[in-house]
Parts: sequence; C-alpha cells; structure tokens
Amino acid sequence: MRRPSALSRNHYFVIGLLLGLVLSCYIPQDIWELVQQEECPQEVAENLLIERFGQDFEPHLNLINKPLAAKKPVKNVLRPRYYSSELGIREKIFIGVMTSQENINSYATAFNRTTAHLVNKIKFFINADSAKTNYQLKNIVGFTDTRESRRPFYVIKYIADNYLDDYDYFLLVPDNVYVDARKLTALLYHMSITFDLYMGGTRVGLGDPSTDGNGDADAPPSAGNAGDESLNDSGAAGLSDRNYCALEAGILLSSSVIRKMRNNLDRCVRIGITNDHSVNIGRCVKYASRVAGCQESFQGMRQYSYALNTKSRHYKDLSILAKEPAFRNATTVYPVQTPEDFYRLHAYYSKHHLELVQQRGYALEQKSYRIANGSISNKILEIRWPLGVPPPSAPETRHDMLTWQLLNGTHSFLPNANADRAVAPLSRIEALDFAKVLDIALQYTAQKYPKLRYQDLHSAYRKFDATRGMDYQLHLNLYEGATPPKRLLLKSFEVVKPLGRIEVVPSPYVTESTRIAILVPAFEHQVTDALDFVAQYERVCMANQDNTFLLLIFLYRFDSPSKGDDDPFKTLKKLALDLSTKYKTDGSRIAWVSIRLPEQLSAPIKPDDWLLHASMYGSQQLLSLAVADLALPKLGLESLVLLAPPGMLFRTDFLNRVRMNTIQGFQVYAPIGFQLYPCSWAHFCKECDTCDISQSSGYFDRQNHDVIAFYSRDYVQARKLLDPLGLPIMRSDLDIEQLLLQAPQRPAGVESILDMFVAAQHTVHILRAVEPHLRFGLAVRSHLARGGSLPPTLPPDGCGRQQCIHLASRKQIGDAIIRYEDKSILQK
Repeated sequence: MRRPSALSRNHYFVIGLLLGLVLSCYIPQDIWELVQQEECPQEVAENLLIERFGQDFEPHLNLINKPLAAKKPVKNVLRPRYYSSELGIREKIFIGVMTSQENINSYATAFNRTTAHLVNKIKFFINADSAKTNYQLKNIVGFTDTRESRRPFYVIKYIADNYLDDYDYFLLVPDNVYVDARKLTALLYHMSITFDLYMGGTRVGLGDPSTDGNGDADAPPSAGNAGDESLNDSGAAGLSDRNYCALEAGILLSSSVIRKMRNNLDRCVRIGITNDHSVNIGRCVKYASRVAGCQESFQGMRQYSYALNTKSRHYKDLSILAKEPAFRNATTVYPVQTPEDFYRLHAYYSKHHLELVQQRGYALEQKSYRIANGSISNKILEIRWPLGVPPPSAPETRHDMLTWQLLNGTHSFLPNANADRAVAPLSRIEALDFAKVLDIALQYTAQKYPKLRYQDLHSAYRKFDATRGMDYQLHLNLYEGATPPKRLLLKSFEVVKPLGRIEVVPSPYVTESTRIAILVPAFEHQVTDALDFVAQYERVCMANQDNTFLLLIFLYRFDSPSKGDDDPFKTLKKLALDLSTKYKTDGSRIAWVSIRLPEQLSAPIKPDDWLLHASMYGSQQLLSLAVADLALPKLGLESLVLLAPPGMLFRTDFLNRVRMNTIQGFQVYAPIGFQLYPCSWAHFCKECDTCDISQSSGYFDRQNHDVIAFYSRDYVQARKLLDPLGLPIMRSDLDIEQLLLQAPQRPAGVESILDMFVAAQHTVHILRAVEPHLRFGLAVRSHLARGGSLPPTLPPDGCGRQQCIHLASRKQIGDAIIRYEDKSILQK
C-alpha cells in the first residue's frame, strides 16, 4: 500500500491558514466590543462617563453620614477614683454615740476629745426638738422625731444610708461610756468581716438581772410573721430578751448585720415598741440576721466591759481599780459619772498602752541581740546599737565629715568648727540637754557599777548627724572605795538621742505673684551705691515687669539740706522720677521717704572705714528698726516688705524665694547672703558677678542681718510686744534718740530686726537659709573701681557685735604668706 507523501502533510497547514483569514474578515464589530468590555470593565465605565458628561468631568466623594456609627456603641468603663473603692477596702470602725442636747457640751465633748483621734469616724445623735445650733461639736446629727423608741432605728437608717459601704464595724454606745479605742481597733483586726457580728455583753453577764424595759403593757401586739415565735411582740421585754446585748456597755455590729437591718427596718419598727433600746436593737438583729443572741466572744476574741454601777466601785481610785484584771482588759467602761472621769480614764489607759509598747519593744530588742549573738553575720542582720536607729552617715568627701565638738559642763570648744571663736558658752537649752544626758549616764553607771562612785567629768564630746540624731561620748572619773587611798578609774560611755518621728510642718498656700515692697535705706556717703542699686533694679525688675515696688529711704544728717542743688540725694531723686515716668504704663514706680538723723549720728563718716563693716549701718544696727518704723506707714499692714542694703546684688530667683518663704502670720524670711571677696584689691581671685559661688570667691556671711523679708502686720505685732520692754516704737524722726538710749529693761542682744523677732517670741517662724543669688560686697568693689582703697587697719571702734568682712579665705592668705616667705628666702 502506498504511504502518504510529504506534500500531503502540509495540506493541513494551508487549509487552517485560509480559514483563519476568511473568519477574520467576516466577524462583526460588536463581538470585539463585547470581548473588550468583559476584559476591561474600568475602561469601559470611564468611556461611558466621558460620553455622558464630557471631558471635564471630575469625580467627588460623598462623605455625608460616613462612616456609619456602630449599632451598639462601646461603653466607657468608669473606674472609681481610689483603689480602695474598686477593691472594696473599707475603714475599720465607726462609732455612733447616742446623746442628748443637755450633754453635748459636757459628756459628748469629753467623749469626742478622748476617742475621736483614735478611730476612723464618730457621730453624735440627738433629738433635735429645738433650733439650738451653737454647739462646740460639729459632727452632730439631729432627728426631729422625738419618740424615744424610734431613735435607734433612725440611727441605723442614717448609718446604712451614708456609711454602710465605708466601714467594716459599727459601735453604738451612749454618751456615758468610755471606749478604749486602741484596744477596740486591735480587737477588730483579729476578726473576719465575712460573718455576721452582734457582740457586746448581756445584762445577765454584766451583773444586771433587771431586764424590765418599762414598756407600754397595754400596747397591742404587732402583726408579725407567724413563724417567728421566739420574738416577744408585747410591749414589755420578756425572758427571751435577756440574751440581747446591753447598749449601756456598747453594741458592736458588722456591716452585714446593718445591711440586713436596713432591709427589714419596717418590721423592726413594728416589733421594737419598748423604750429599752437594747431590746429594740436586739429584736431587730434577731429578726433580720437570724443571730440567736448576743455574741460575747467571736472567733476566739472577746470584748470585755467593766461596770462602775456598783456602790463599791463608784468612788474607788484608779490605782485600786487597776489591780483588777477585768478593769485592765476592758474595752468599754460604764457608766462614767462626770466628764472629768473621761480624761482620768483616758490618761490611765494611754499610760497602760505605752507601758505595753515599751515592754514589747524591749523584748524585741533583746530577741534581736540574741539572734545576732555570733550565729549570723551582722552584715546580713544589720543589728546595730541602738536598735532601730540608722548608722552614722558616711561622708562623700573630706569636706562632709562630721566633727566631734569638745564640751565641759559650761562651754563648748571650737563651736560650729569655727576657728574664730575658740570657746563659746553653752546656751540655756544646750546646758539643760547636757545635764540631762549626764544624769542618764550616771544612773546607768550606778546600775552597772554599784561599787563605783562618781567624782567628776573628765571630758565630753558631741556630734549631730541629721540622719541619726545627737551622739554623746562621756568620759567619767569614777573612784572605788569610800576611804583613802581611792582608786581612780576612767570609764567611757556613749549616749545617743535619736531623732523622733519626722513630721512635715503644715504651711499656708503661697504664690509667686505677691507684690514686694523693697525698702532700701541709704546714708549720704552711700549715694553712689544707691545709684548702682537703682540701675540694677531697673534691669532686673522694671524692664521685666516684675511685680515689685521700690521705696528709697534717705538718711539725712542733722544739718544737711533736703532741697535745692545742695541736696546730697538730688541725683537719686531725679533718677527715681525719670524711671517712674518711663515705666508708668507698666505700673512700676520708685518713691522715697526722708528721715532726719539726730545730731549724735551726724558726725562725718570716712567711707573707707565704713566699708569694712558687714552691716550697712556700721556699728548702729538699731537704725534698721527706726527705718522700718518710719517707712512702714507708707505701705500698709498687708504689704510684703523686703528690707535690703544698697550694696547687694540680686536676681529674679531670689525675689521669687522671698515670695514663697515669707508667709503672713506664719513665717519671716532672713536669707544668708554670699559675701564676695575684693578680688581686684587682694588679687587672690577673679571678679565675676555671674559665676557660681565658690570658696575662692567669697563666703556666706551669717553675721549680716541687713536683708530680711516680713509682712507689715507681723512686724507691727512684734514691735508692740517689745514696746513696753524698753524698745520704743519710732513715730517721728525725733524719737530716734530714745532708741539709742540704753534702757535697763531692754532685752539683751537686740540690735537688728531679726533679733527683734527672736526676742519678741512672736508666733511666726523665722527661716534662715543660704541664698546663692543674694550677694554682698558690691559696694566694696565699686569703691575700689572708683580709685578708692581699703584702710590698713580695722576701725577704731571695731565692727560692733558683728565681725568685719573677710578680704580673702584662710587658704588664700596662707598661700600668700608661704609665697612671700619663699621669696624672702630666695632673696637671701
């Protein structure tokens, strides 16, 4: 058979090609459009929009009501303000005292003063049948319904509506019951709150067999539940009511019982128709909580009560009653006969608790020492003497080391590590403190060494540590034997007075917006310094619109003119007027007051000698009192006053601290400024007013009292206290001579305003603190810059009580002496 040739195989290819060409020519155009629409729908849609709206069409998004709100909005979780509310943590005890209007200012007041500060909350409940409201107590609740049988239920309702979720336990007592709140609180912390508590003492258990409630026997029976057969619903208390807690000794209820009583309060009112509150409360508790009766003990704890209603106990002394265990263990004592007995009982139980605390502390101390007796390393236990007192603070550098101060019975040596005063007498407080410490050491010596006798004090040292307290080291000379020859022994003892509980002193609220009246006095020879101060005041305060007011005080000599061209303060007055006009729109101004000095203070002054004084007043610092007395009437009693010398350098931060630390009726601020050395004269340092303070540039001058801030009212009150004591108030220039006279009854040591506040023993505090932004010495530098010089010797009369200013530090002077000696040696 013949096989197909190669030409026949190509027939398929040719036939397929011809069919494709024919189909491509005869397929309609719509089919291509349909195929294209299925493949690119976006392009087709764009073409349709162009055909309908034209080429300039721009799409816009419709955002109205979009996105749509959820059908179920998410609720925000509202959390309580305090963790205790969210966790259900409540206070421990609430005391409700049932009293009367007649006993508010007697029994109730005594109850409040002896108990209120030891419990969480206390309220007094009375029948408010009158409009009298001028009671000493403020925590009083009055009920207008005077029916006595309803009174305990009003108390229960008030407690449940206002304090049910805030306290765990509630104690109801009359006003003649003393409550040992410390013992009661300790008792409650040992009981669980998850159970119903109805605790107290029954009248049978308290020794009072009478249960007659003096109720109304003719009252109709209440329509109670048929199943409640244990309740005596008649008007009088029956035999079944003997097991109720007696209100006379106090009834302790848990919050769960109070809640159940509130839910059944209507029924409680119907069954509590007697005038005996103990029975009414007991019936309500029994019906509402199903507690069978009064619980004299609960979970192994018992609340003891001590009755004083027997004749043998009425007039007994507390020292006799204290011998009875029942009296010592009692939580409540009743009935108290007089309000004064509350304070006697409170004093006894407070002393009793203090003795128990001391015994537990001593036992704990001995136990700690036994544990640390070599069995465990003390580095792990950290047992140190005295127990509970921090160890001495470790100094960070050699400059922070605390030095021991040598003492004897009357004087201290090198006080405050100041070499300028080698010996200083002990103050009255320091002498009493040292005598007490020495007496304690002698008592311990007599106990530990009964055969030794005290002869005298060999030496003593003390050191104050701000983290620990005051440490004493006493070296005592003791001798043995009553007849010679006596054997003398030296024994050393260490006494520690630890710091007590540190408390933050409450301070009134102050702000940095108070207006400061700056008082700057100036003598005639200090006009140039005053001009420099006014220029500084313009730069720091007036240009920055600081809320201040400057009052210049011109101290004229007796014969100096105060007007015309010969006025020594003419340039200063003109500058004050010009600056007041310049800053008039800002409310800043400068005023002045003129004071005429007496003739004895008008002698010519050498500025060179005056510069060595630490105070601008020289040796007459009492003039600061005259300046304040005569200038304050221009300001008013509510002004914040800053008395300052013209030679000081200050910043805005210093003024803000004056505002914060000076509090009307509370505190006076006396900053300790930084005294700058005259570097241009001694050449030991470089002058720099804006540099940080350092030991080479100056020192804090504690002797300078020229700068002090106070309120006018506080100053006037302190001056009135010293006016009858020989320190008269200046009301005119003519009174200055009286101030300079040495009155025999004048308080000793009063030479400045700061001394005046101290001597007046005013109620305001006095705050002294270093102030790095307050600097002195500008007058000395200005004097040297103007070509002046310092005197080679001290002034003839010295510098008064205060020391003269220091021209350099001891280190700088010592280095200069060494360099001088080395140079002289080399020259030889």
